[in-house]
Amino acid sequence: MVATEDNLVRKLAFWGIPLSFGVMGLKLLAWWVTGSVALLSDGLESTVNVIAAFLAYFVIRYAQKPADDDHPYGHHKAEYLSAVLEGVLIVVAALLIIREAVPALYEPSLPEAPYLGLAINALAAVINAAWASLLIRVGKSHRSPALSADGQHIMSDVVTSGGVLIGLVLVLFTGYAILDPALAILVALNIIWQGWKVISHSVAGLMDVAVSPEEAEAIRQAIKENSQGSLGVHYLRSRRAGAATFVAFDLVVPEAMTVSDAHVICDRLEMAVHKALPGTRVTIHVEPENEMAHGAGVQL
Repeated sequence: MVATEDNLVRKLAFWGIPLSFGVMGLKLLAWWVTGSVALLSDGLESTVNVIAAFLAYFVIRYAQKPADDDHPYGHHKAEYLSAVLEGVLIVVAALLIIREAVPALYEPSLPEAPYLGLAINALAAVINAAWASLLIRVGKSHRSPALSADGQHIMSDVVTSGGVLIGLVLVLFTGYAILDPALAILVALNIIWQGWKVISHSVAGLMDVAVSPEEAEAIRQAIKENSQGSLGVHYLRSRRAGAATFVAFDLVVPEAMTVSDAHVICDRLEMAVHKALPGTRVTIHVEPENEMAHGAGVQL
């Protein structure tokens, strides 16, 4: 099951490369036929998307490598590094847009062949929207930070395209050419905000953030329903590392219980946590009942 999920994530990351080239080509074509600075800005962001697609693919492949002597817990965190870089690239794309748009504020010009440019850019936006939605959905369901970040990056590109299309329509109806670069700058500021959100979320993952409250509750419930024979658990903690989740806790057992009996309980608890949160790696430390006197706060 895990191998199948890994293959899906890897395939999506791979196909993102040719698709990003195609969308970039459409957007640059839209700029070429119109001369619109807003469409040029949109095309510049797509060049960053191409770089990000390559980055996401190779990092996801690396993150899916099995654990080895140097990385006994796996390579999962590499995805967070990719996501951080993706956020940085989003911000860079926004700065490129501002760089192109500011000079155009002083010498605005009406675009040529605007309707053809609008149609081409709209097609690119529709393709990007469908692809970004797929990446975000699969990235979340398969806990792939790199895939999710790539989807969010592309979705920010969709927002850019939507703003550009609206701006060009306003330019055509009002005749105010300055709206073209002005809207490009506003869109760039929104992209910077989206990039910051991607970066902050990814940094949290690098800092070993705990699982969500809903997942934590599912883990506690699984332990509570399958801890028969023990006296309870304490010191429950969790952390997320890309697609992997790590859960650890102390299991308190009667002092006279044999190692074999304690092992049976541990196996049962591990299976229960795996069922509640597939793919979770569970570490259980067994303690005799006299440890309860140390005020650890036993949970049942």
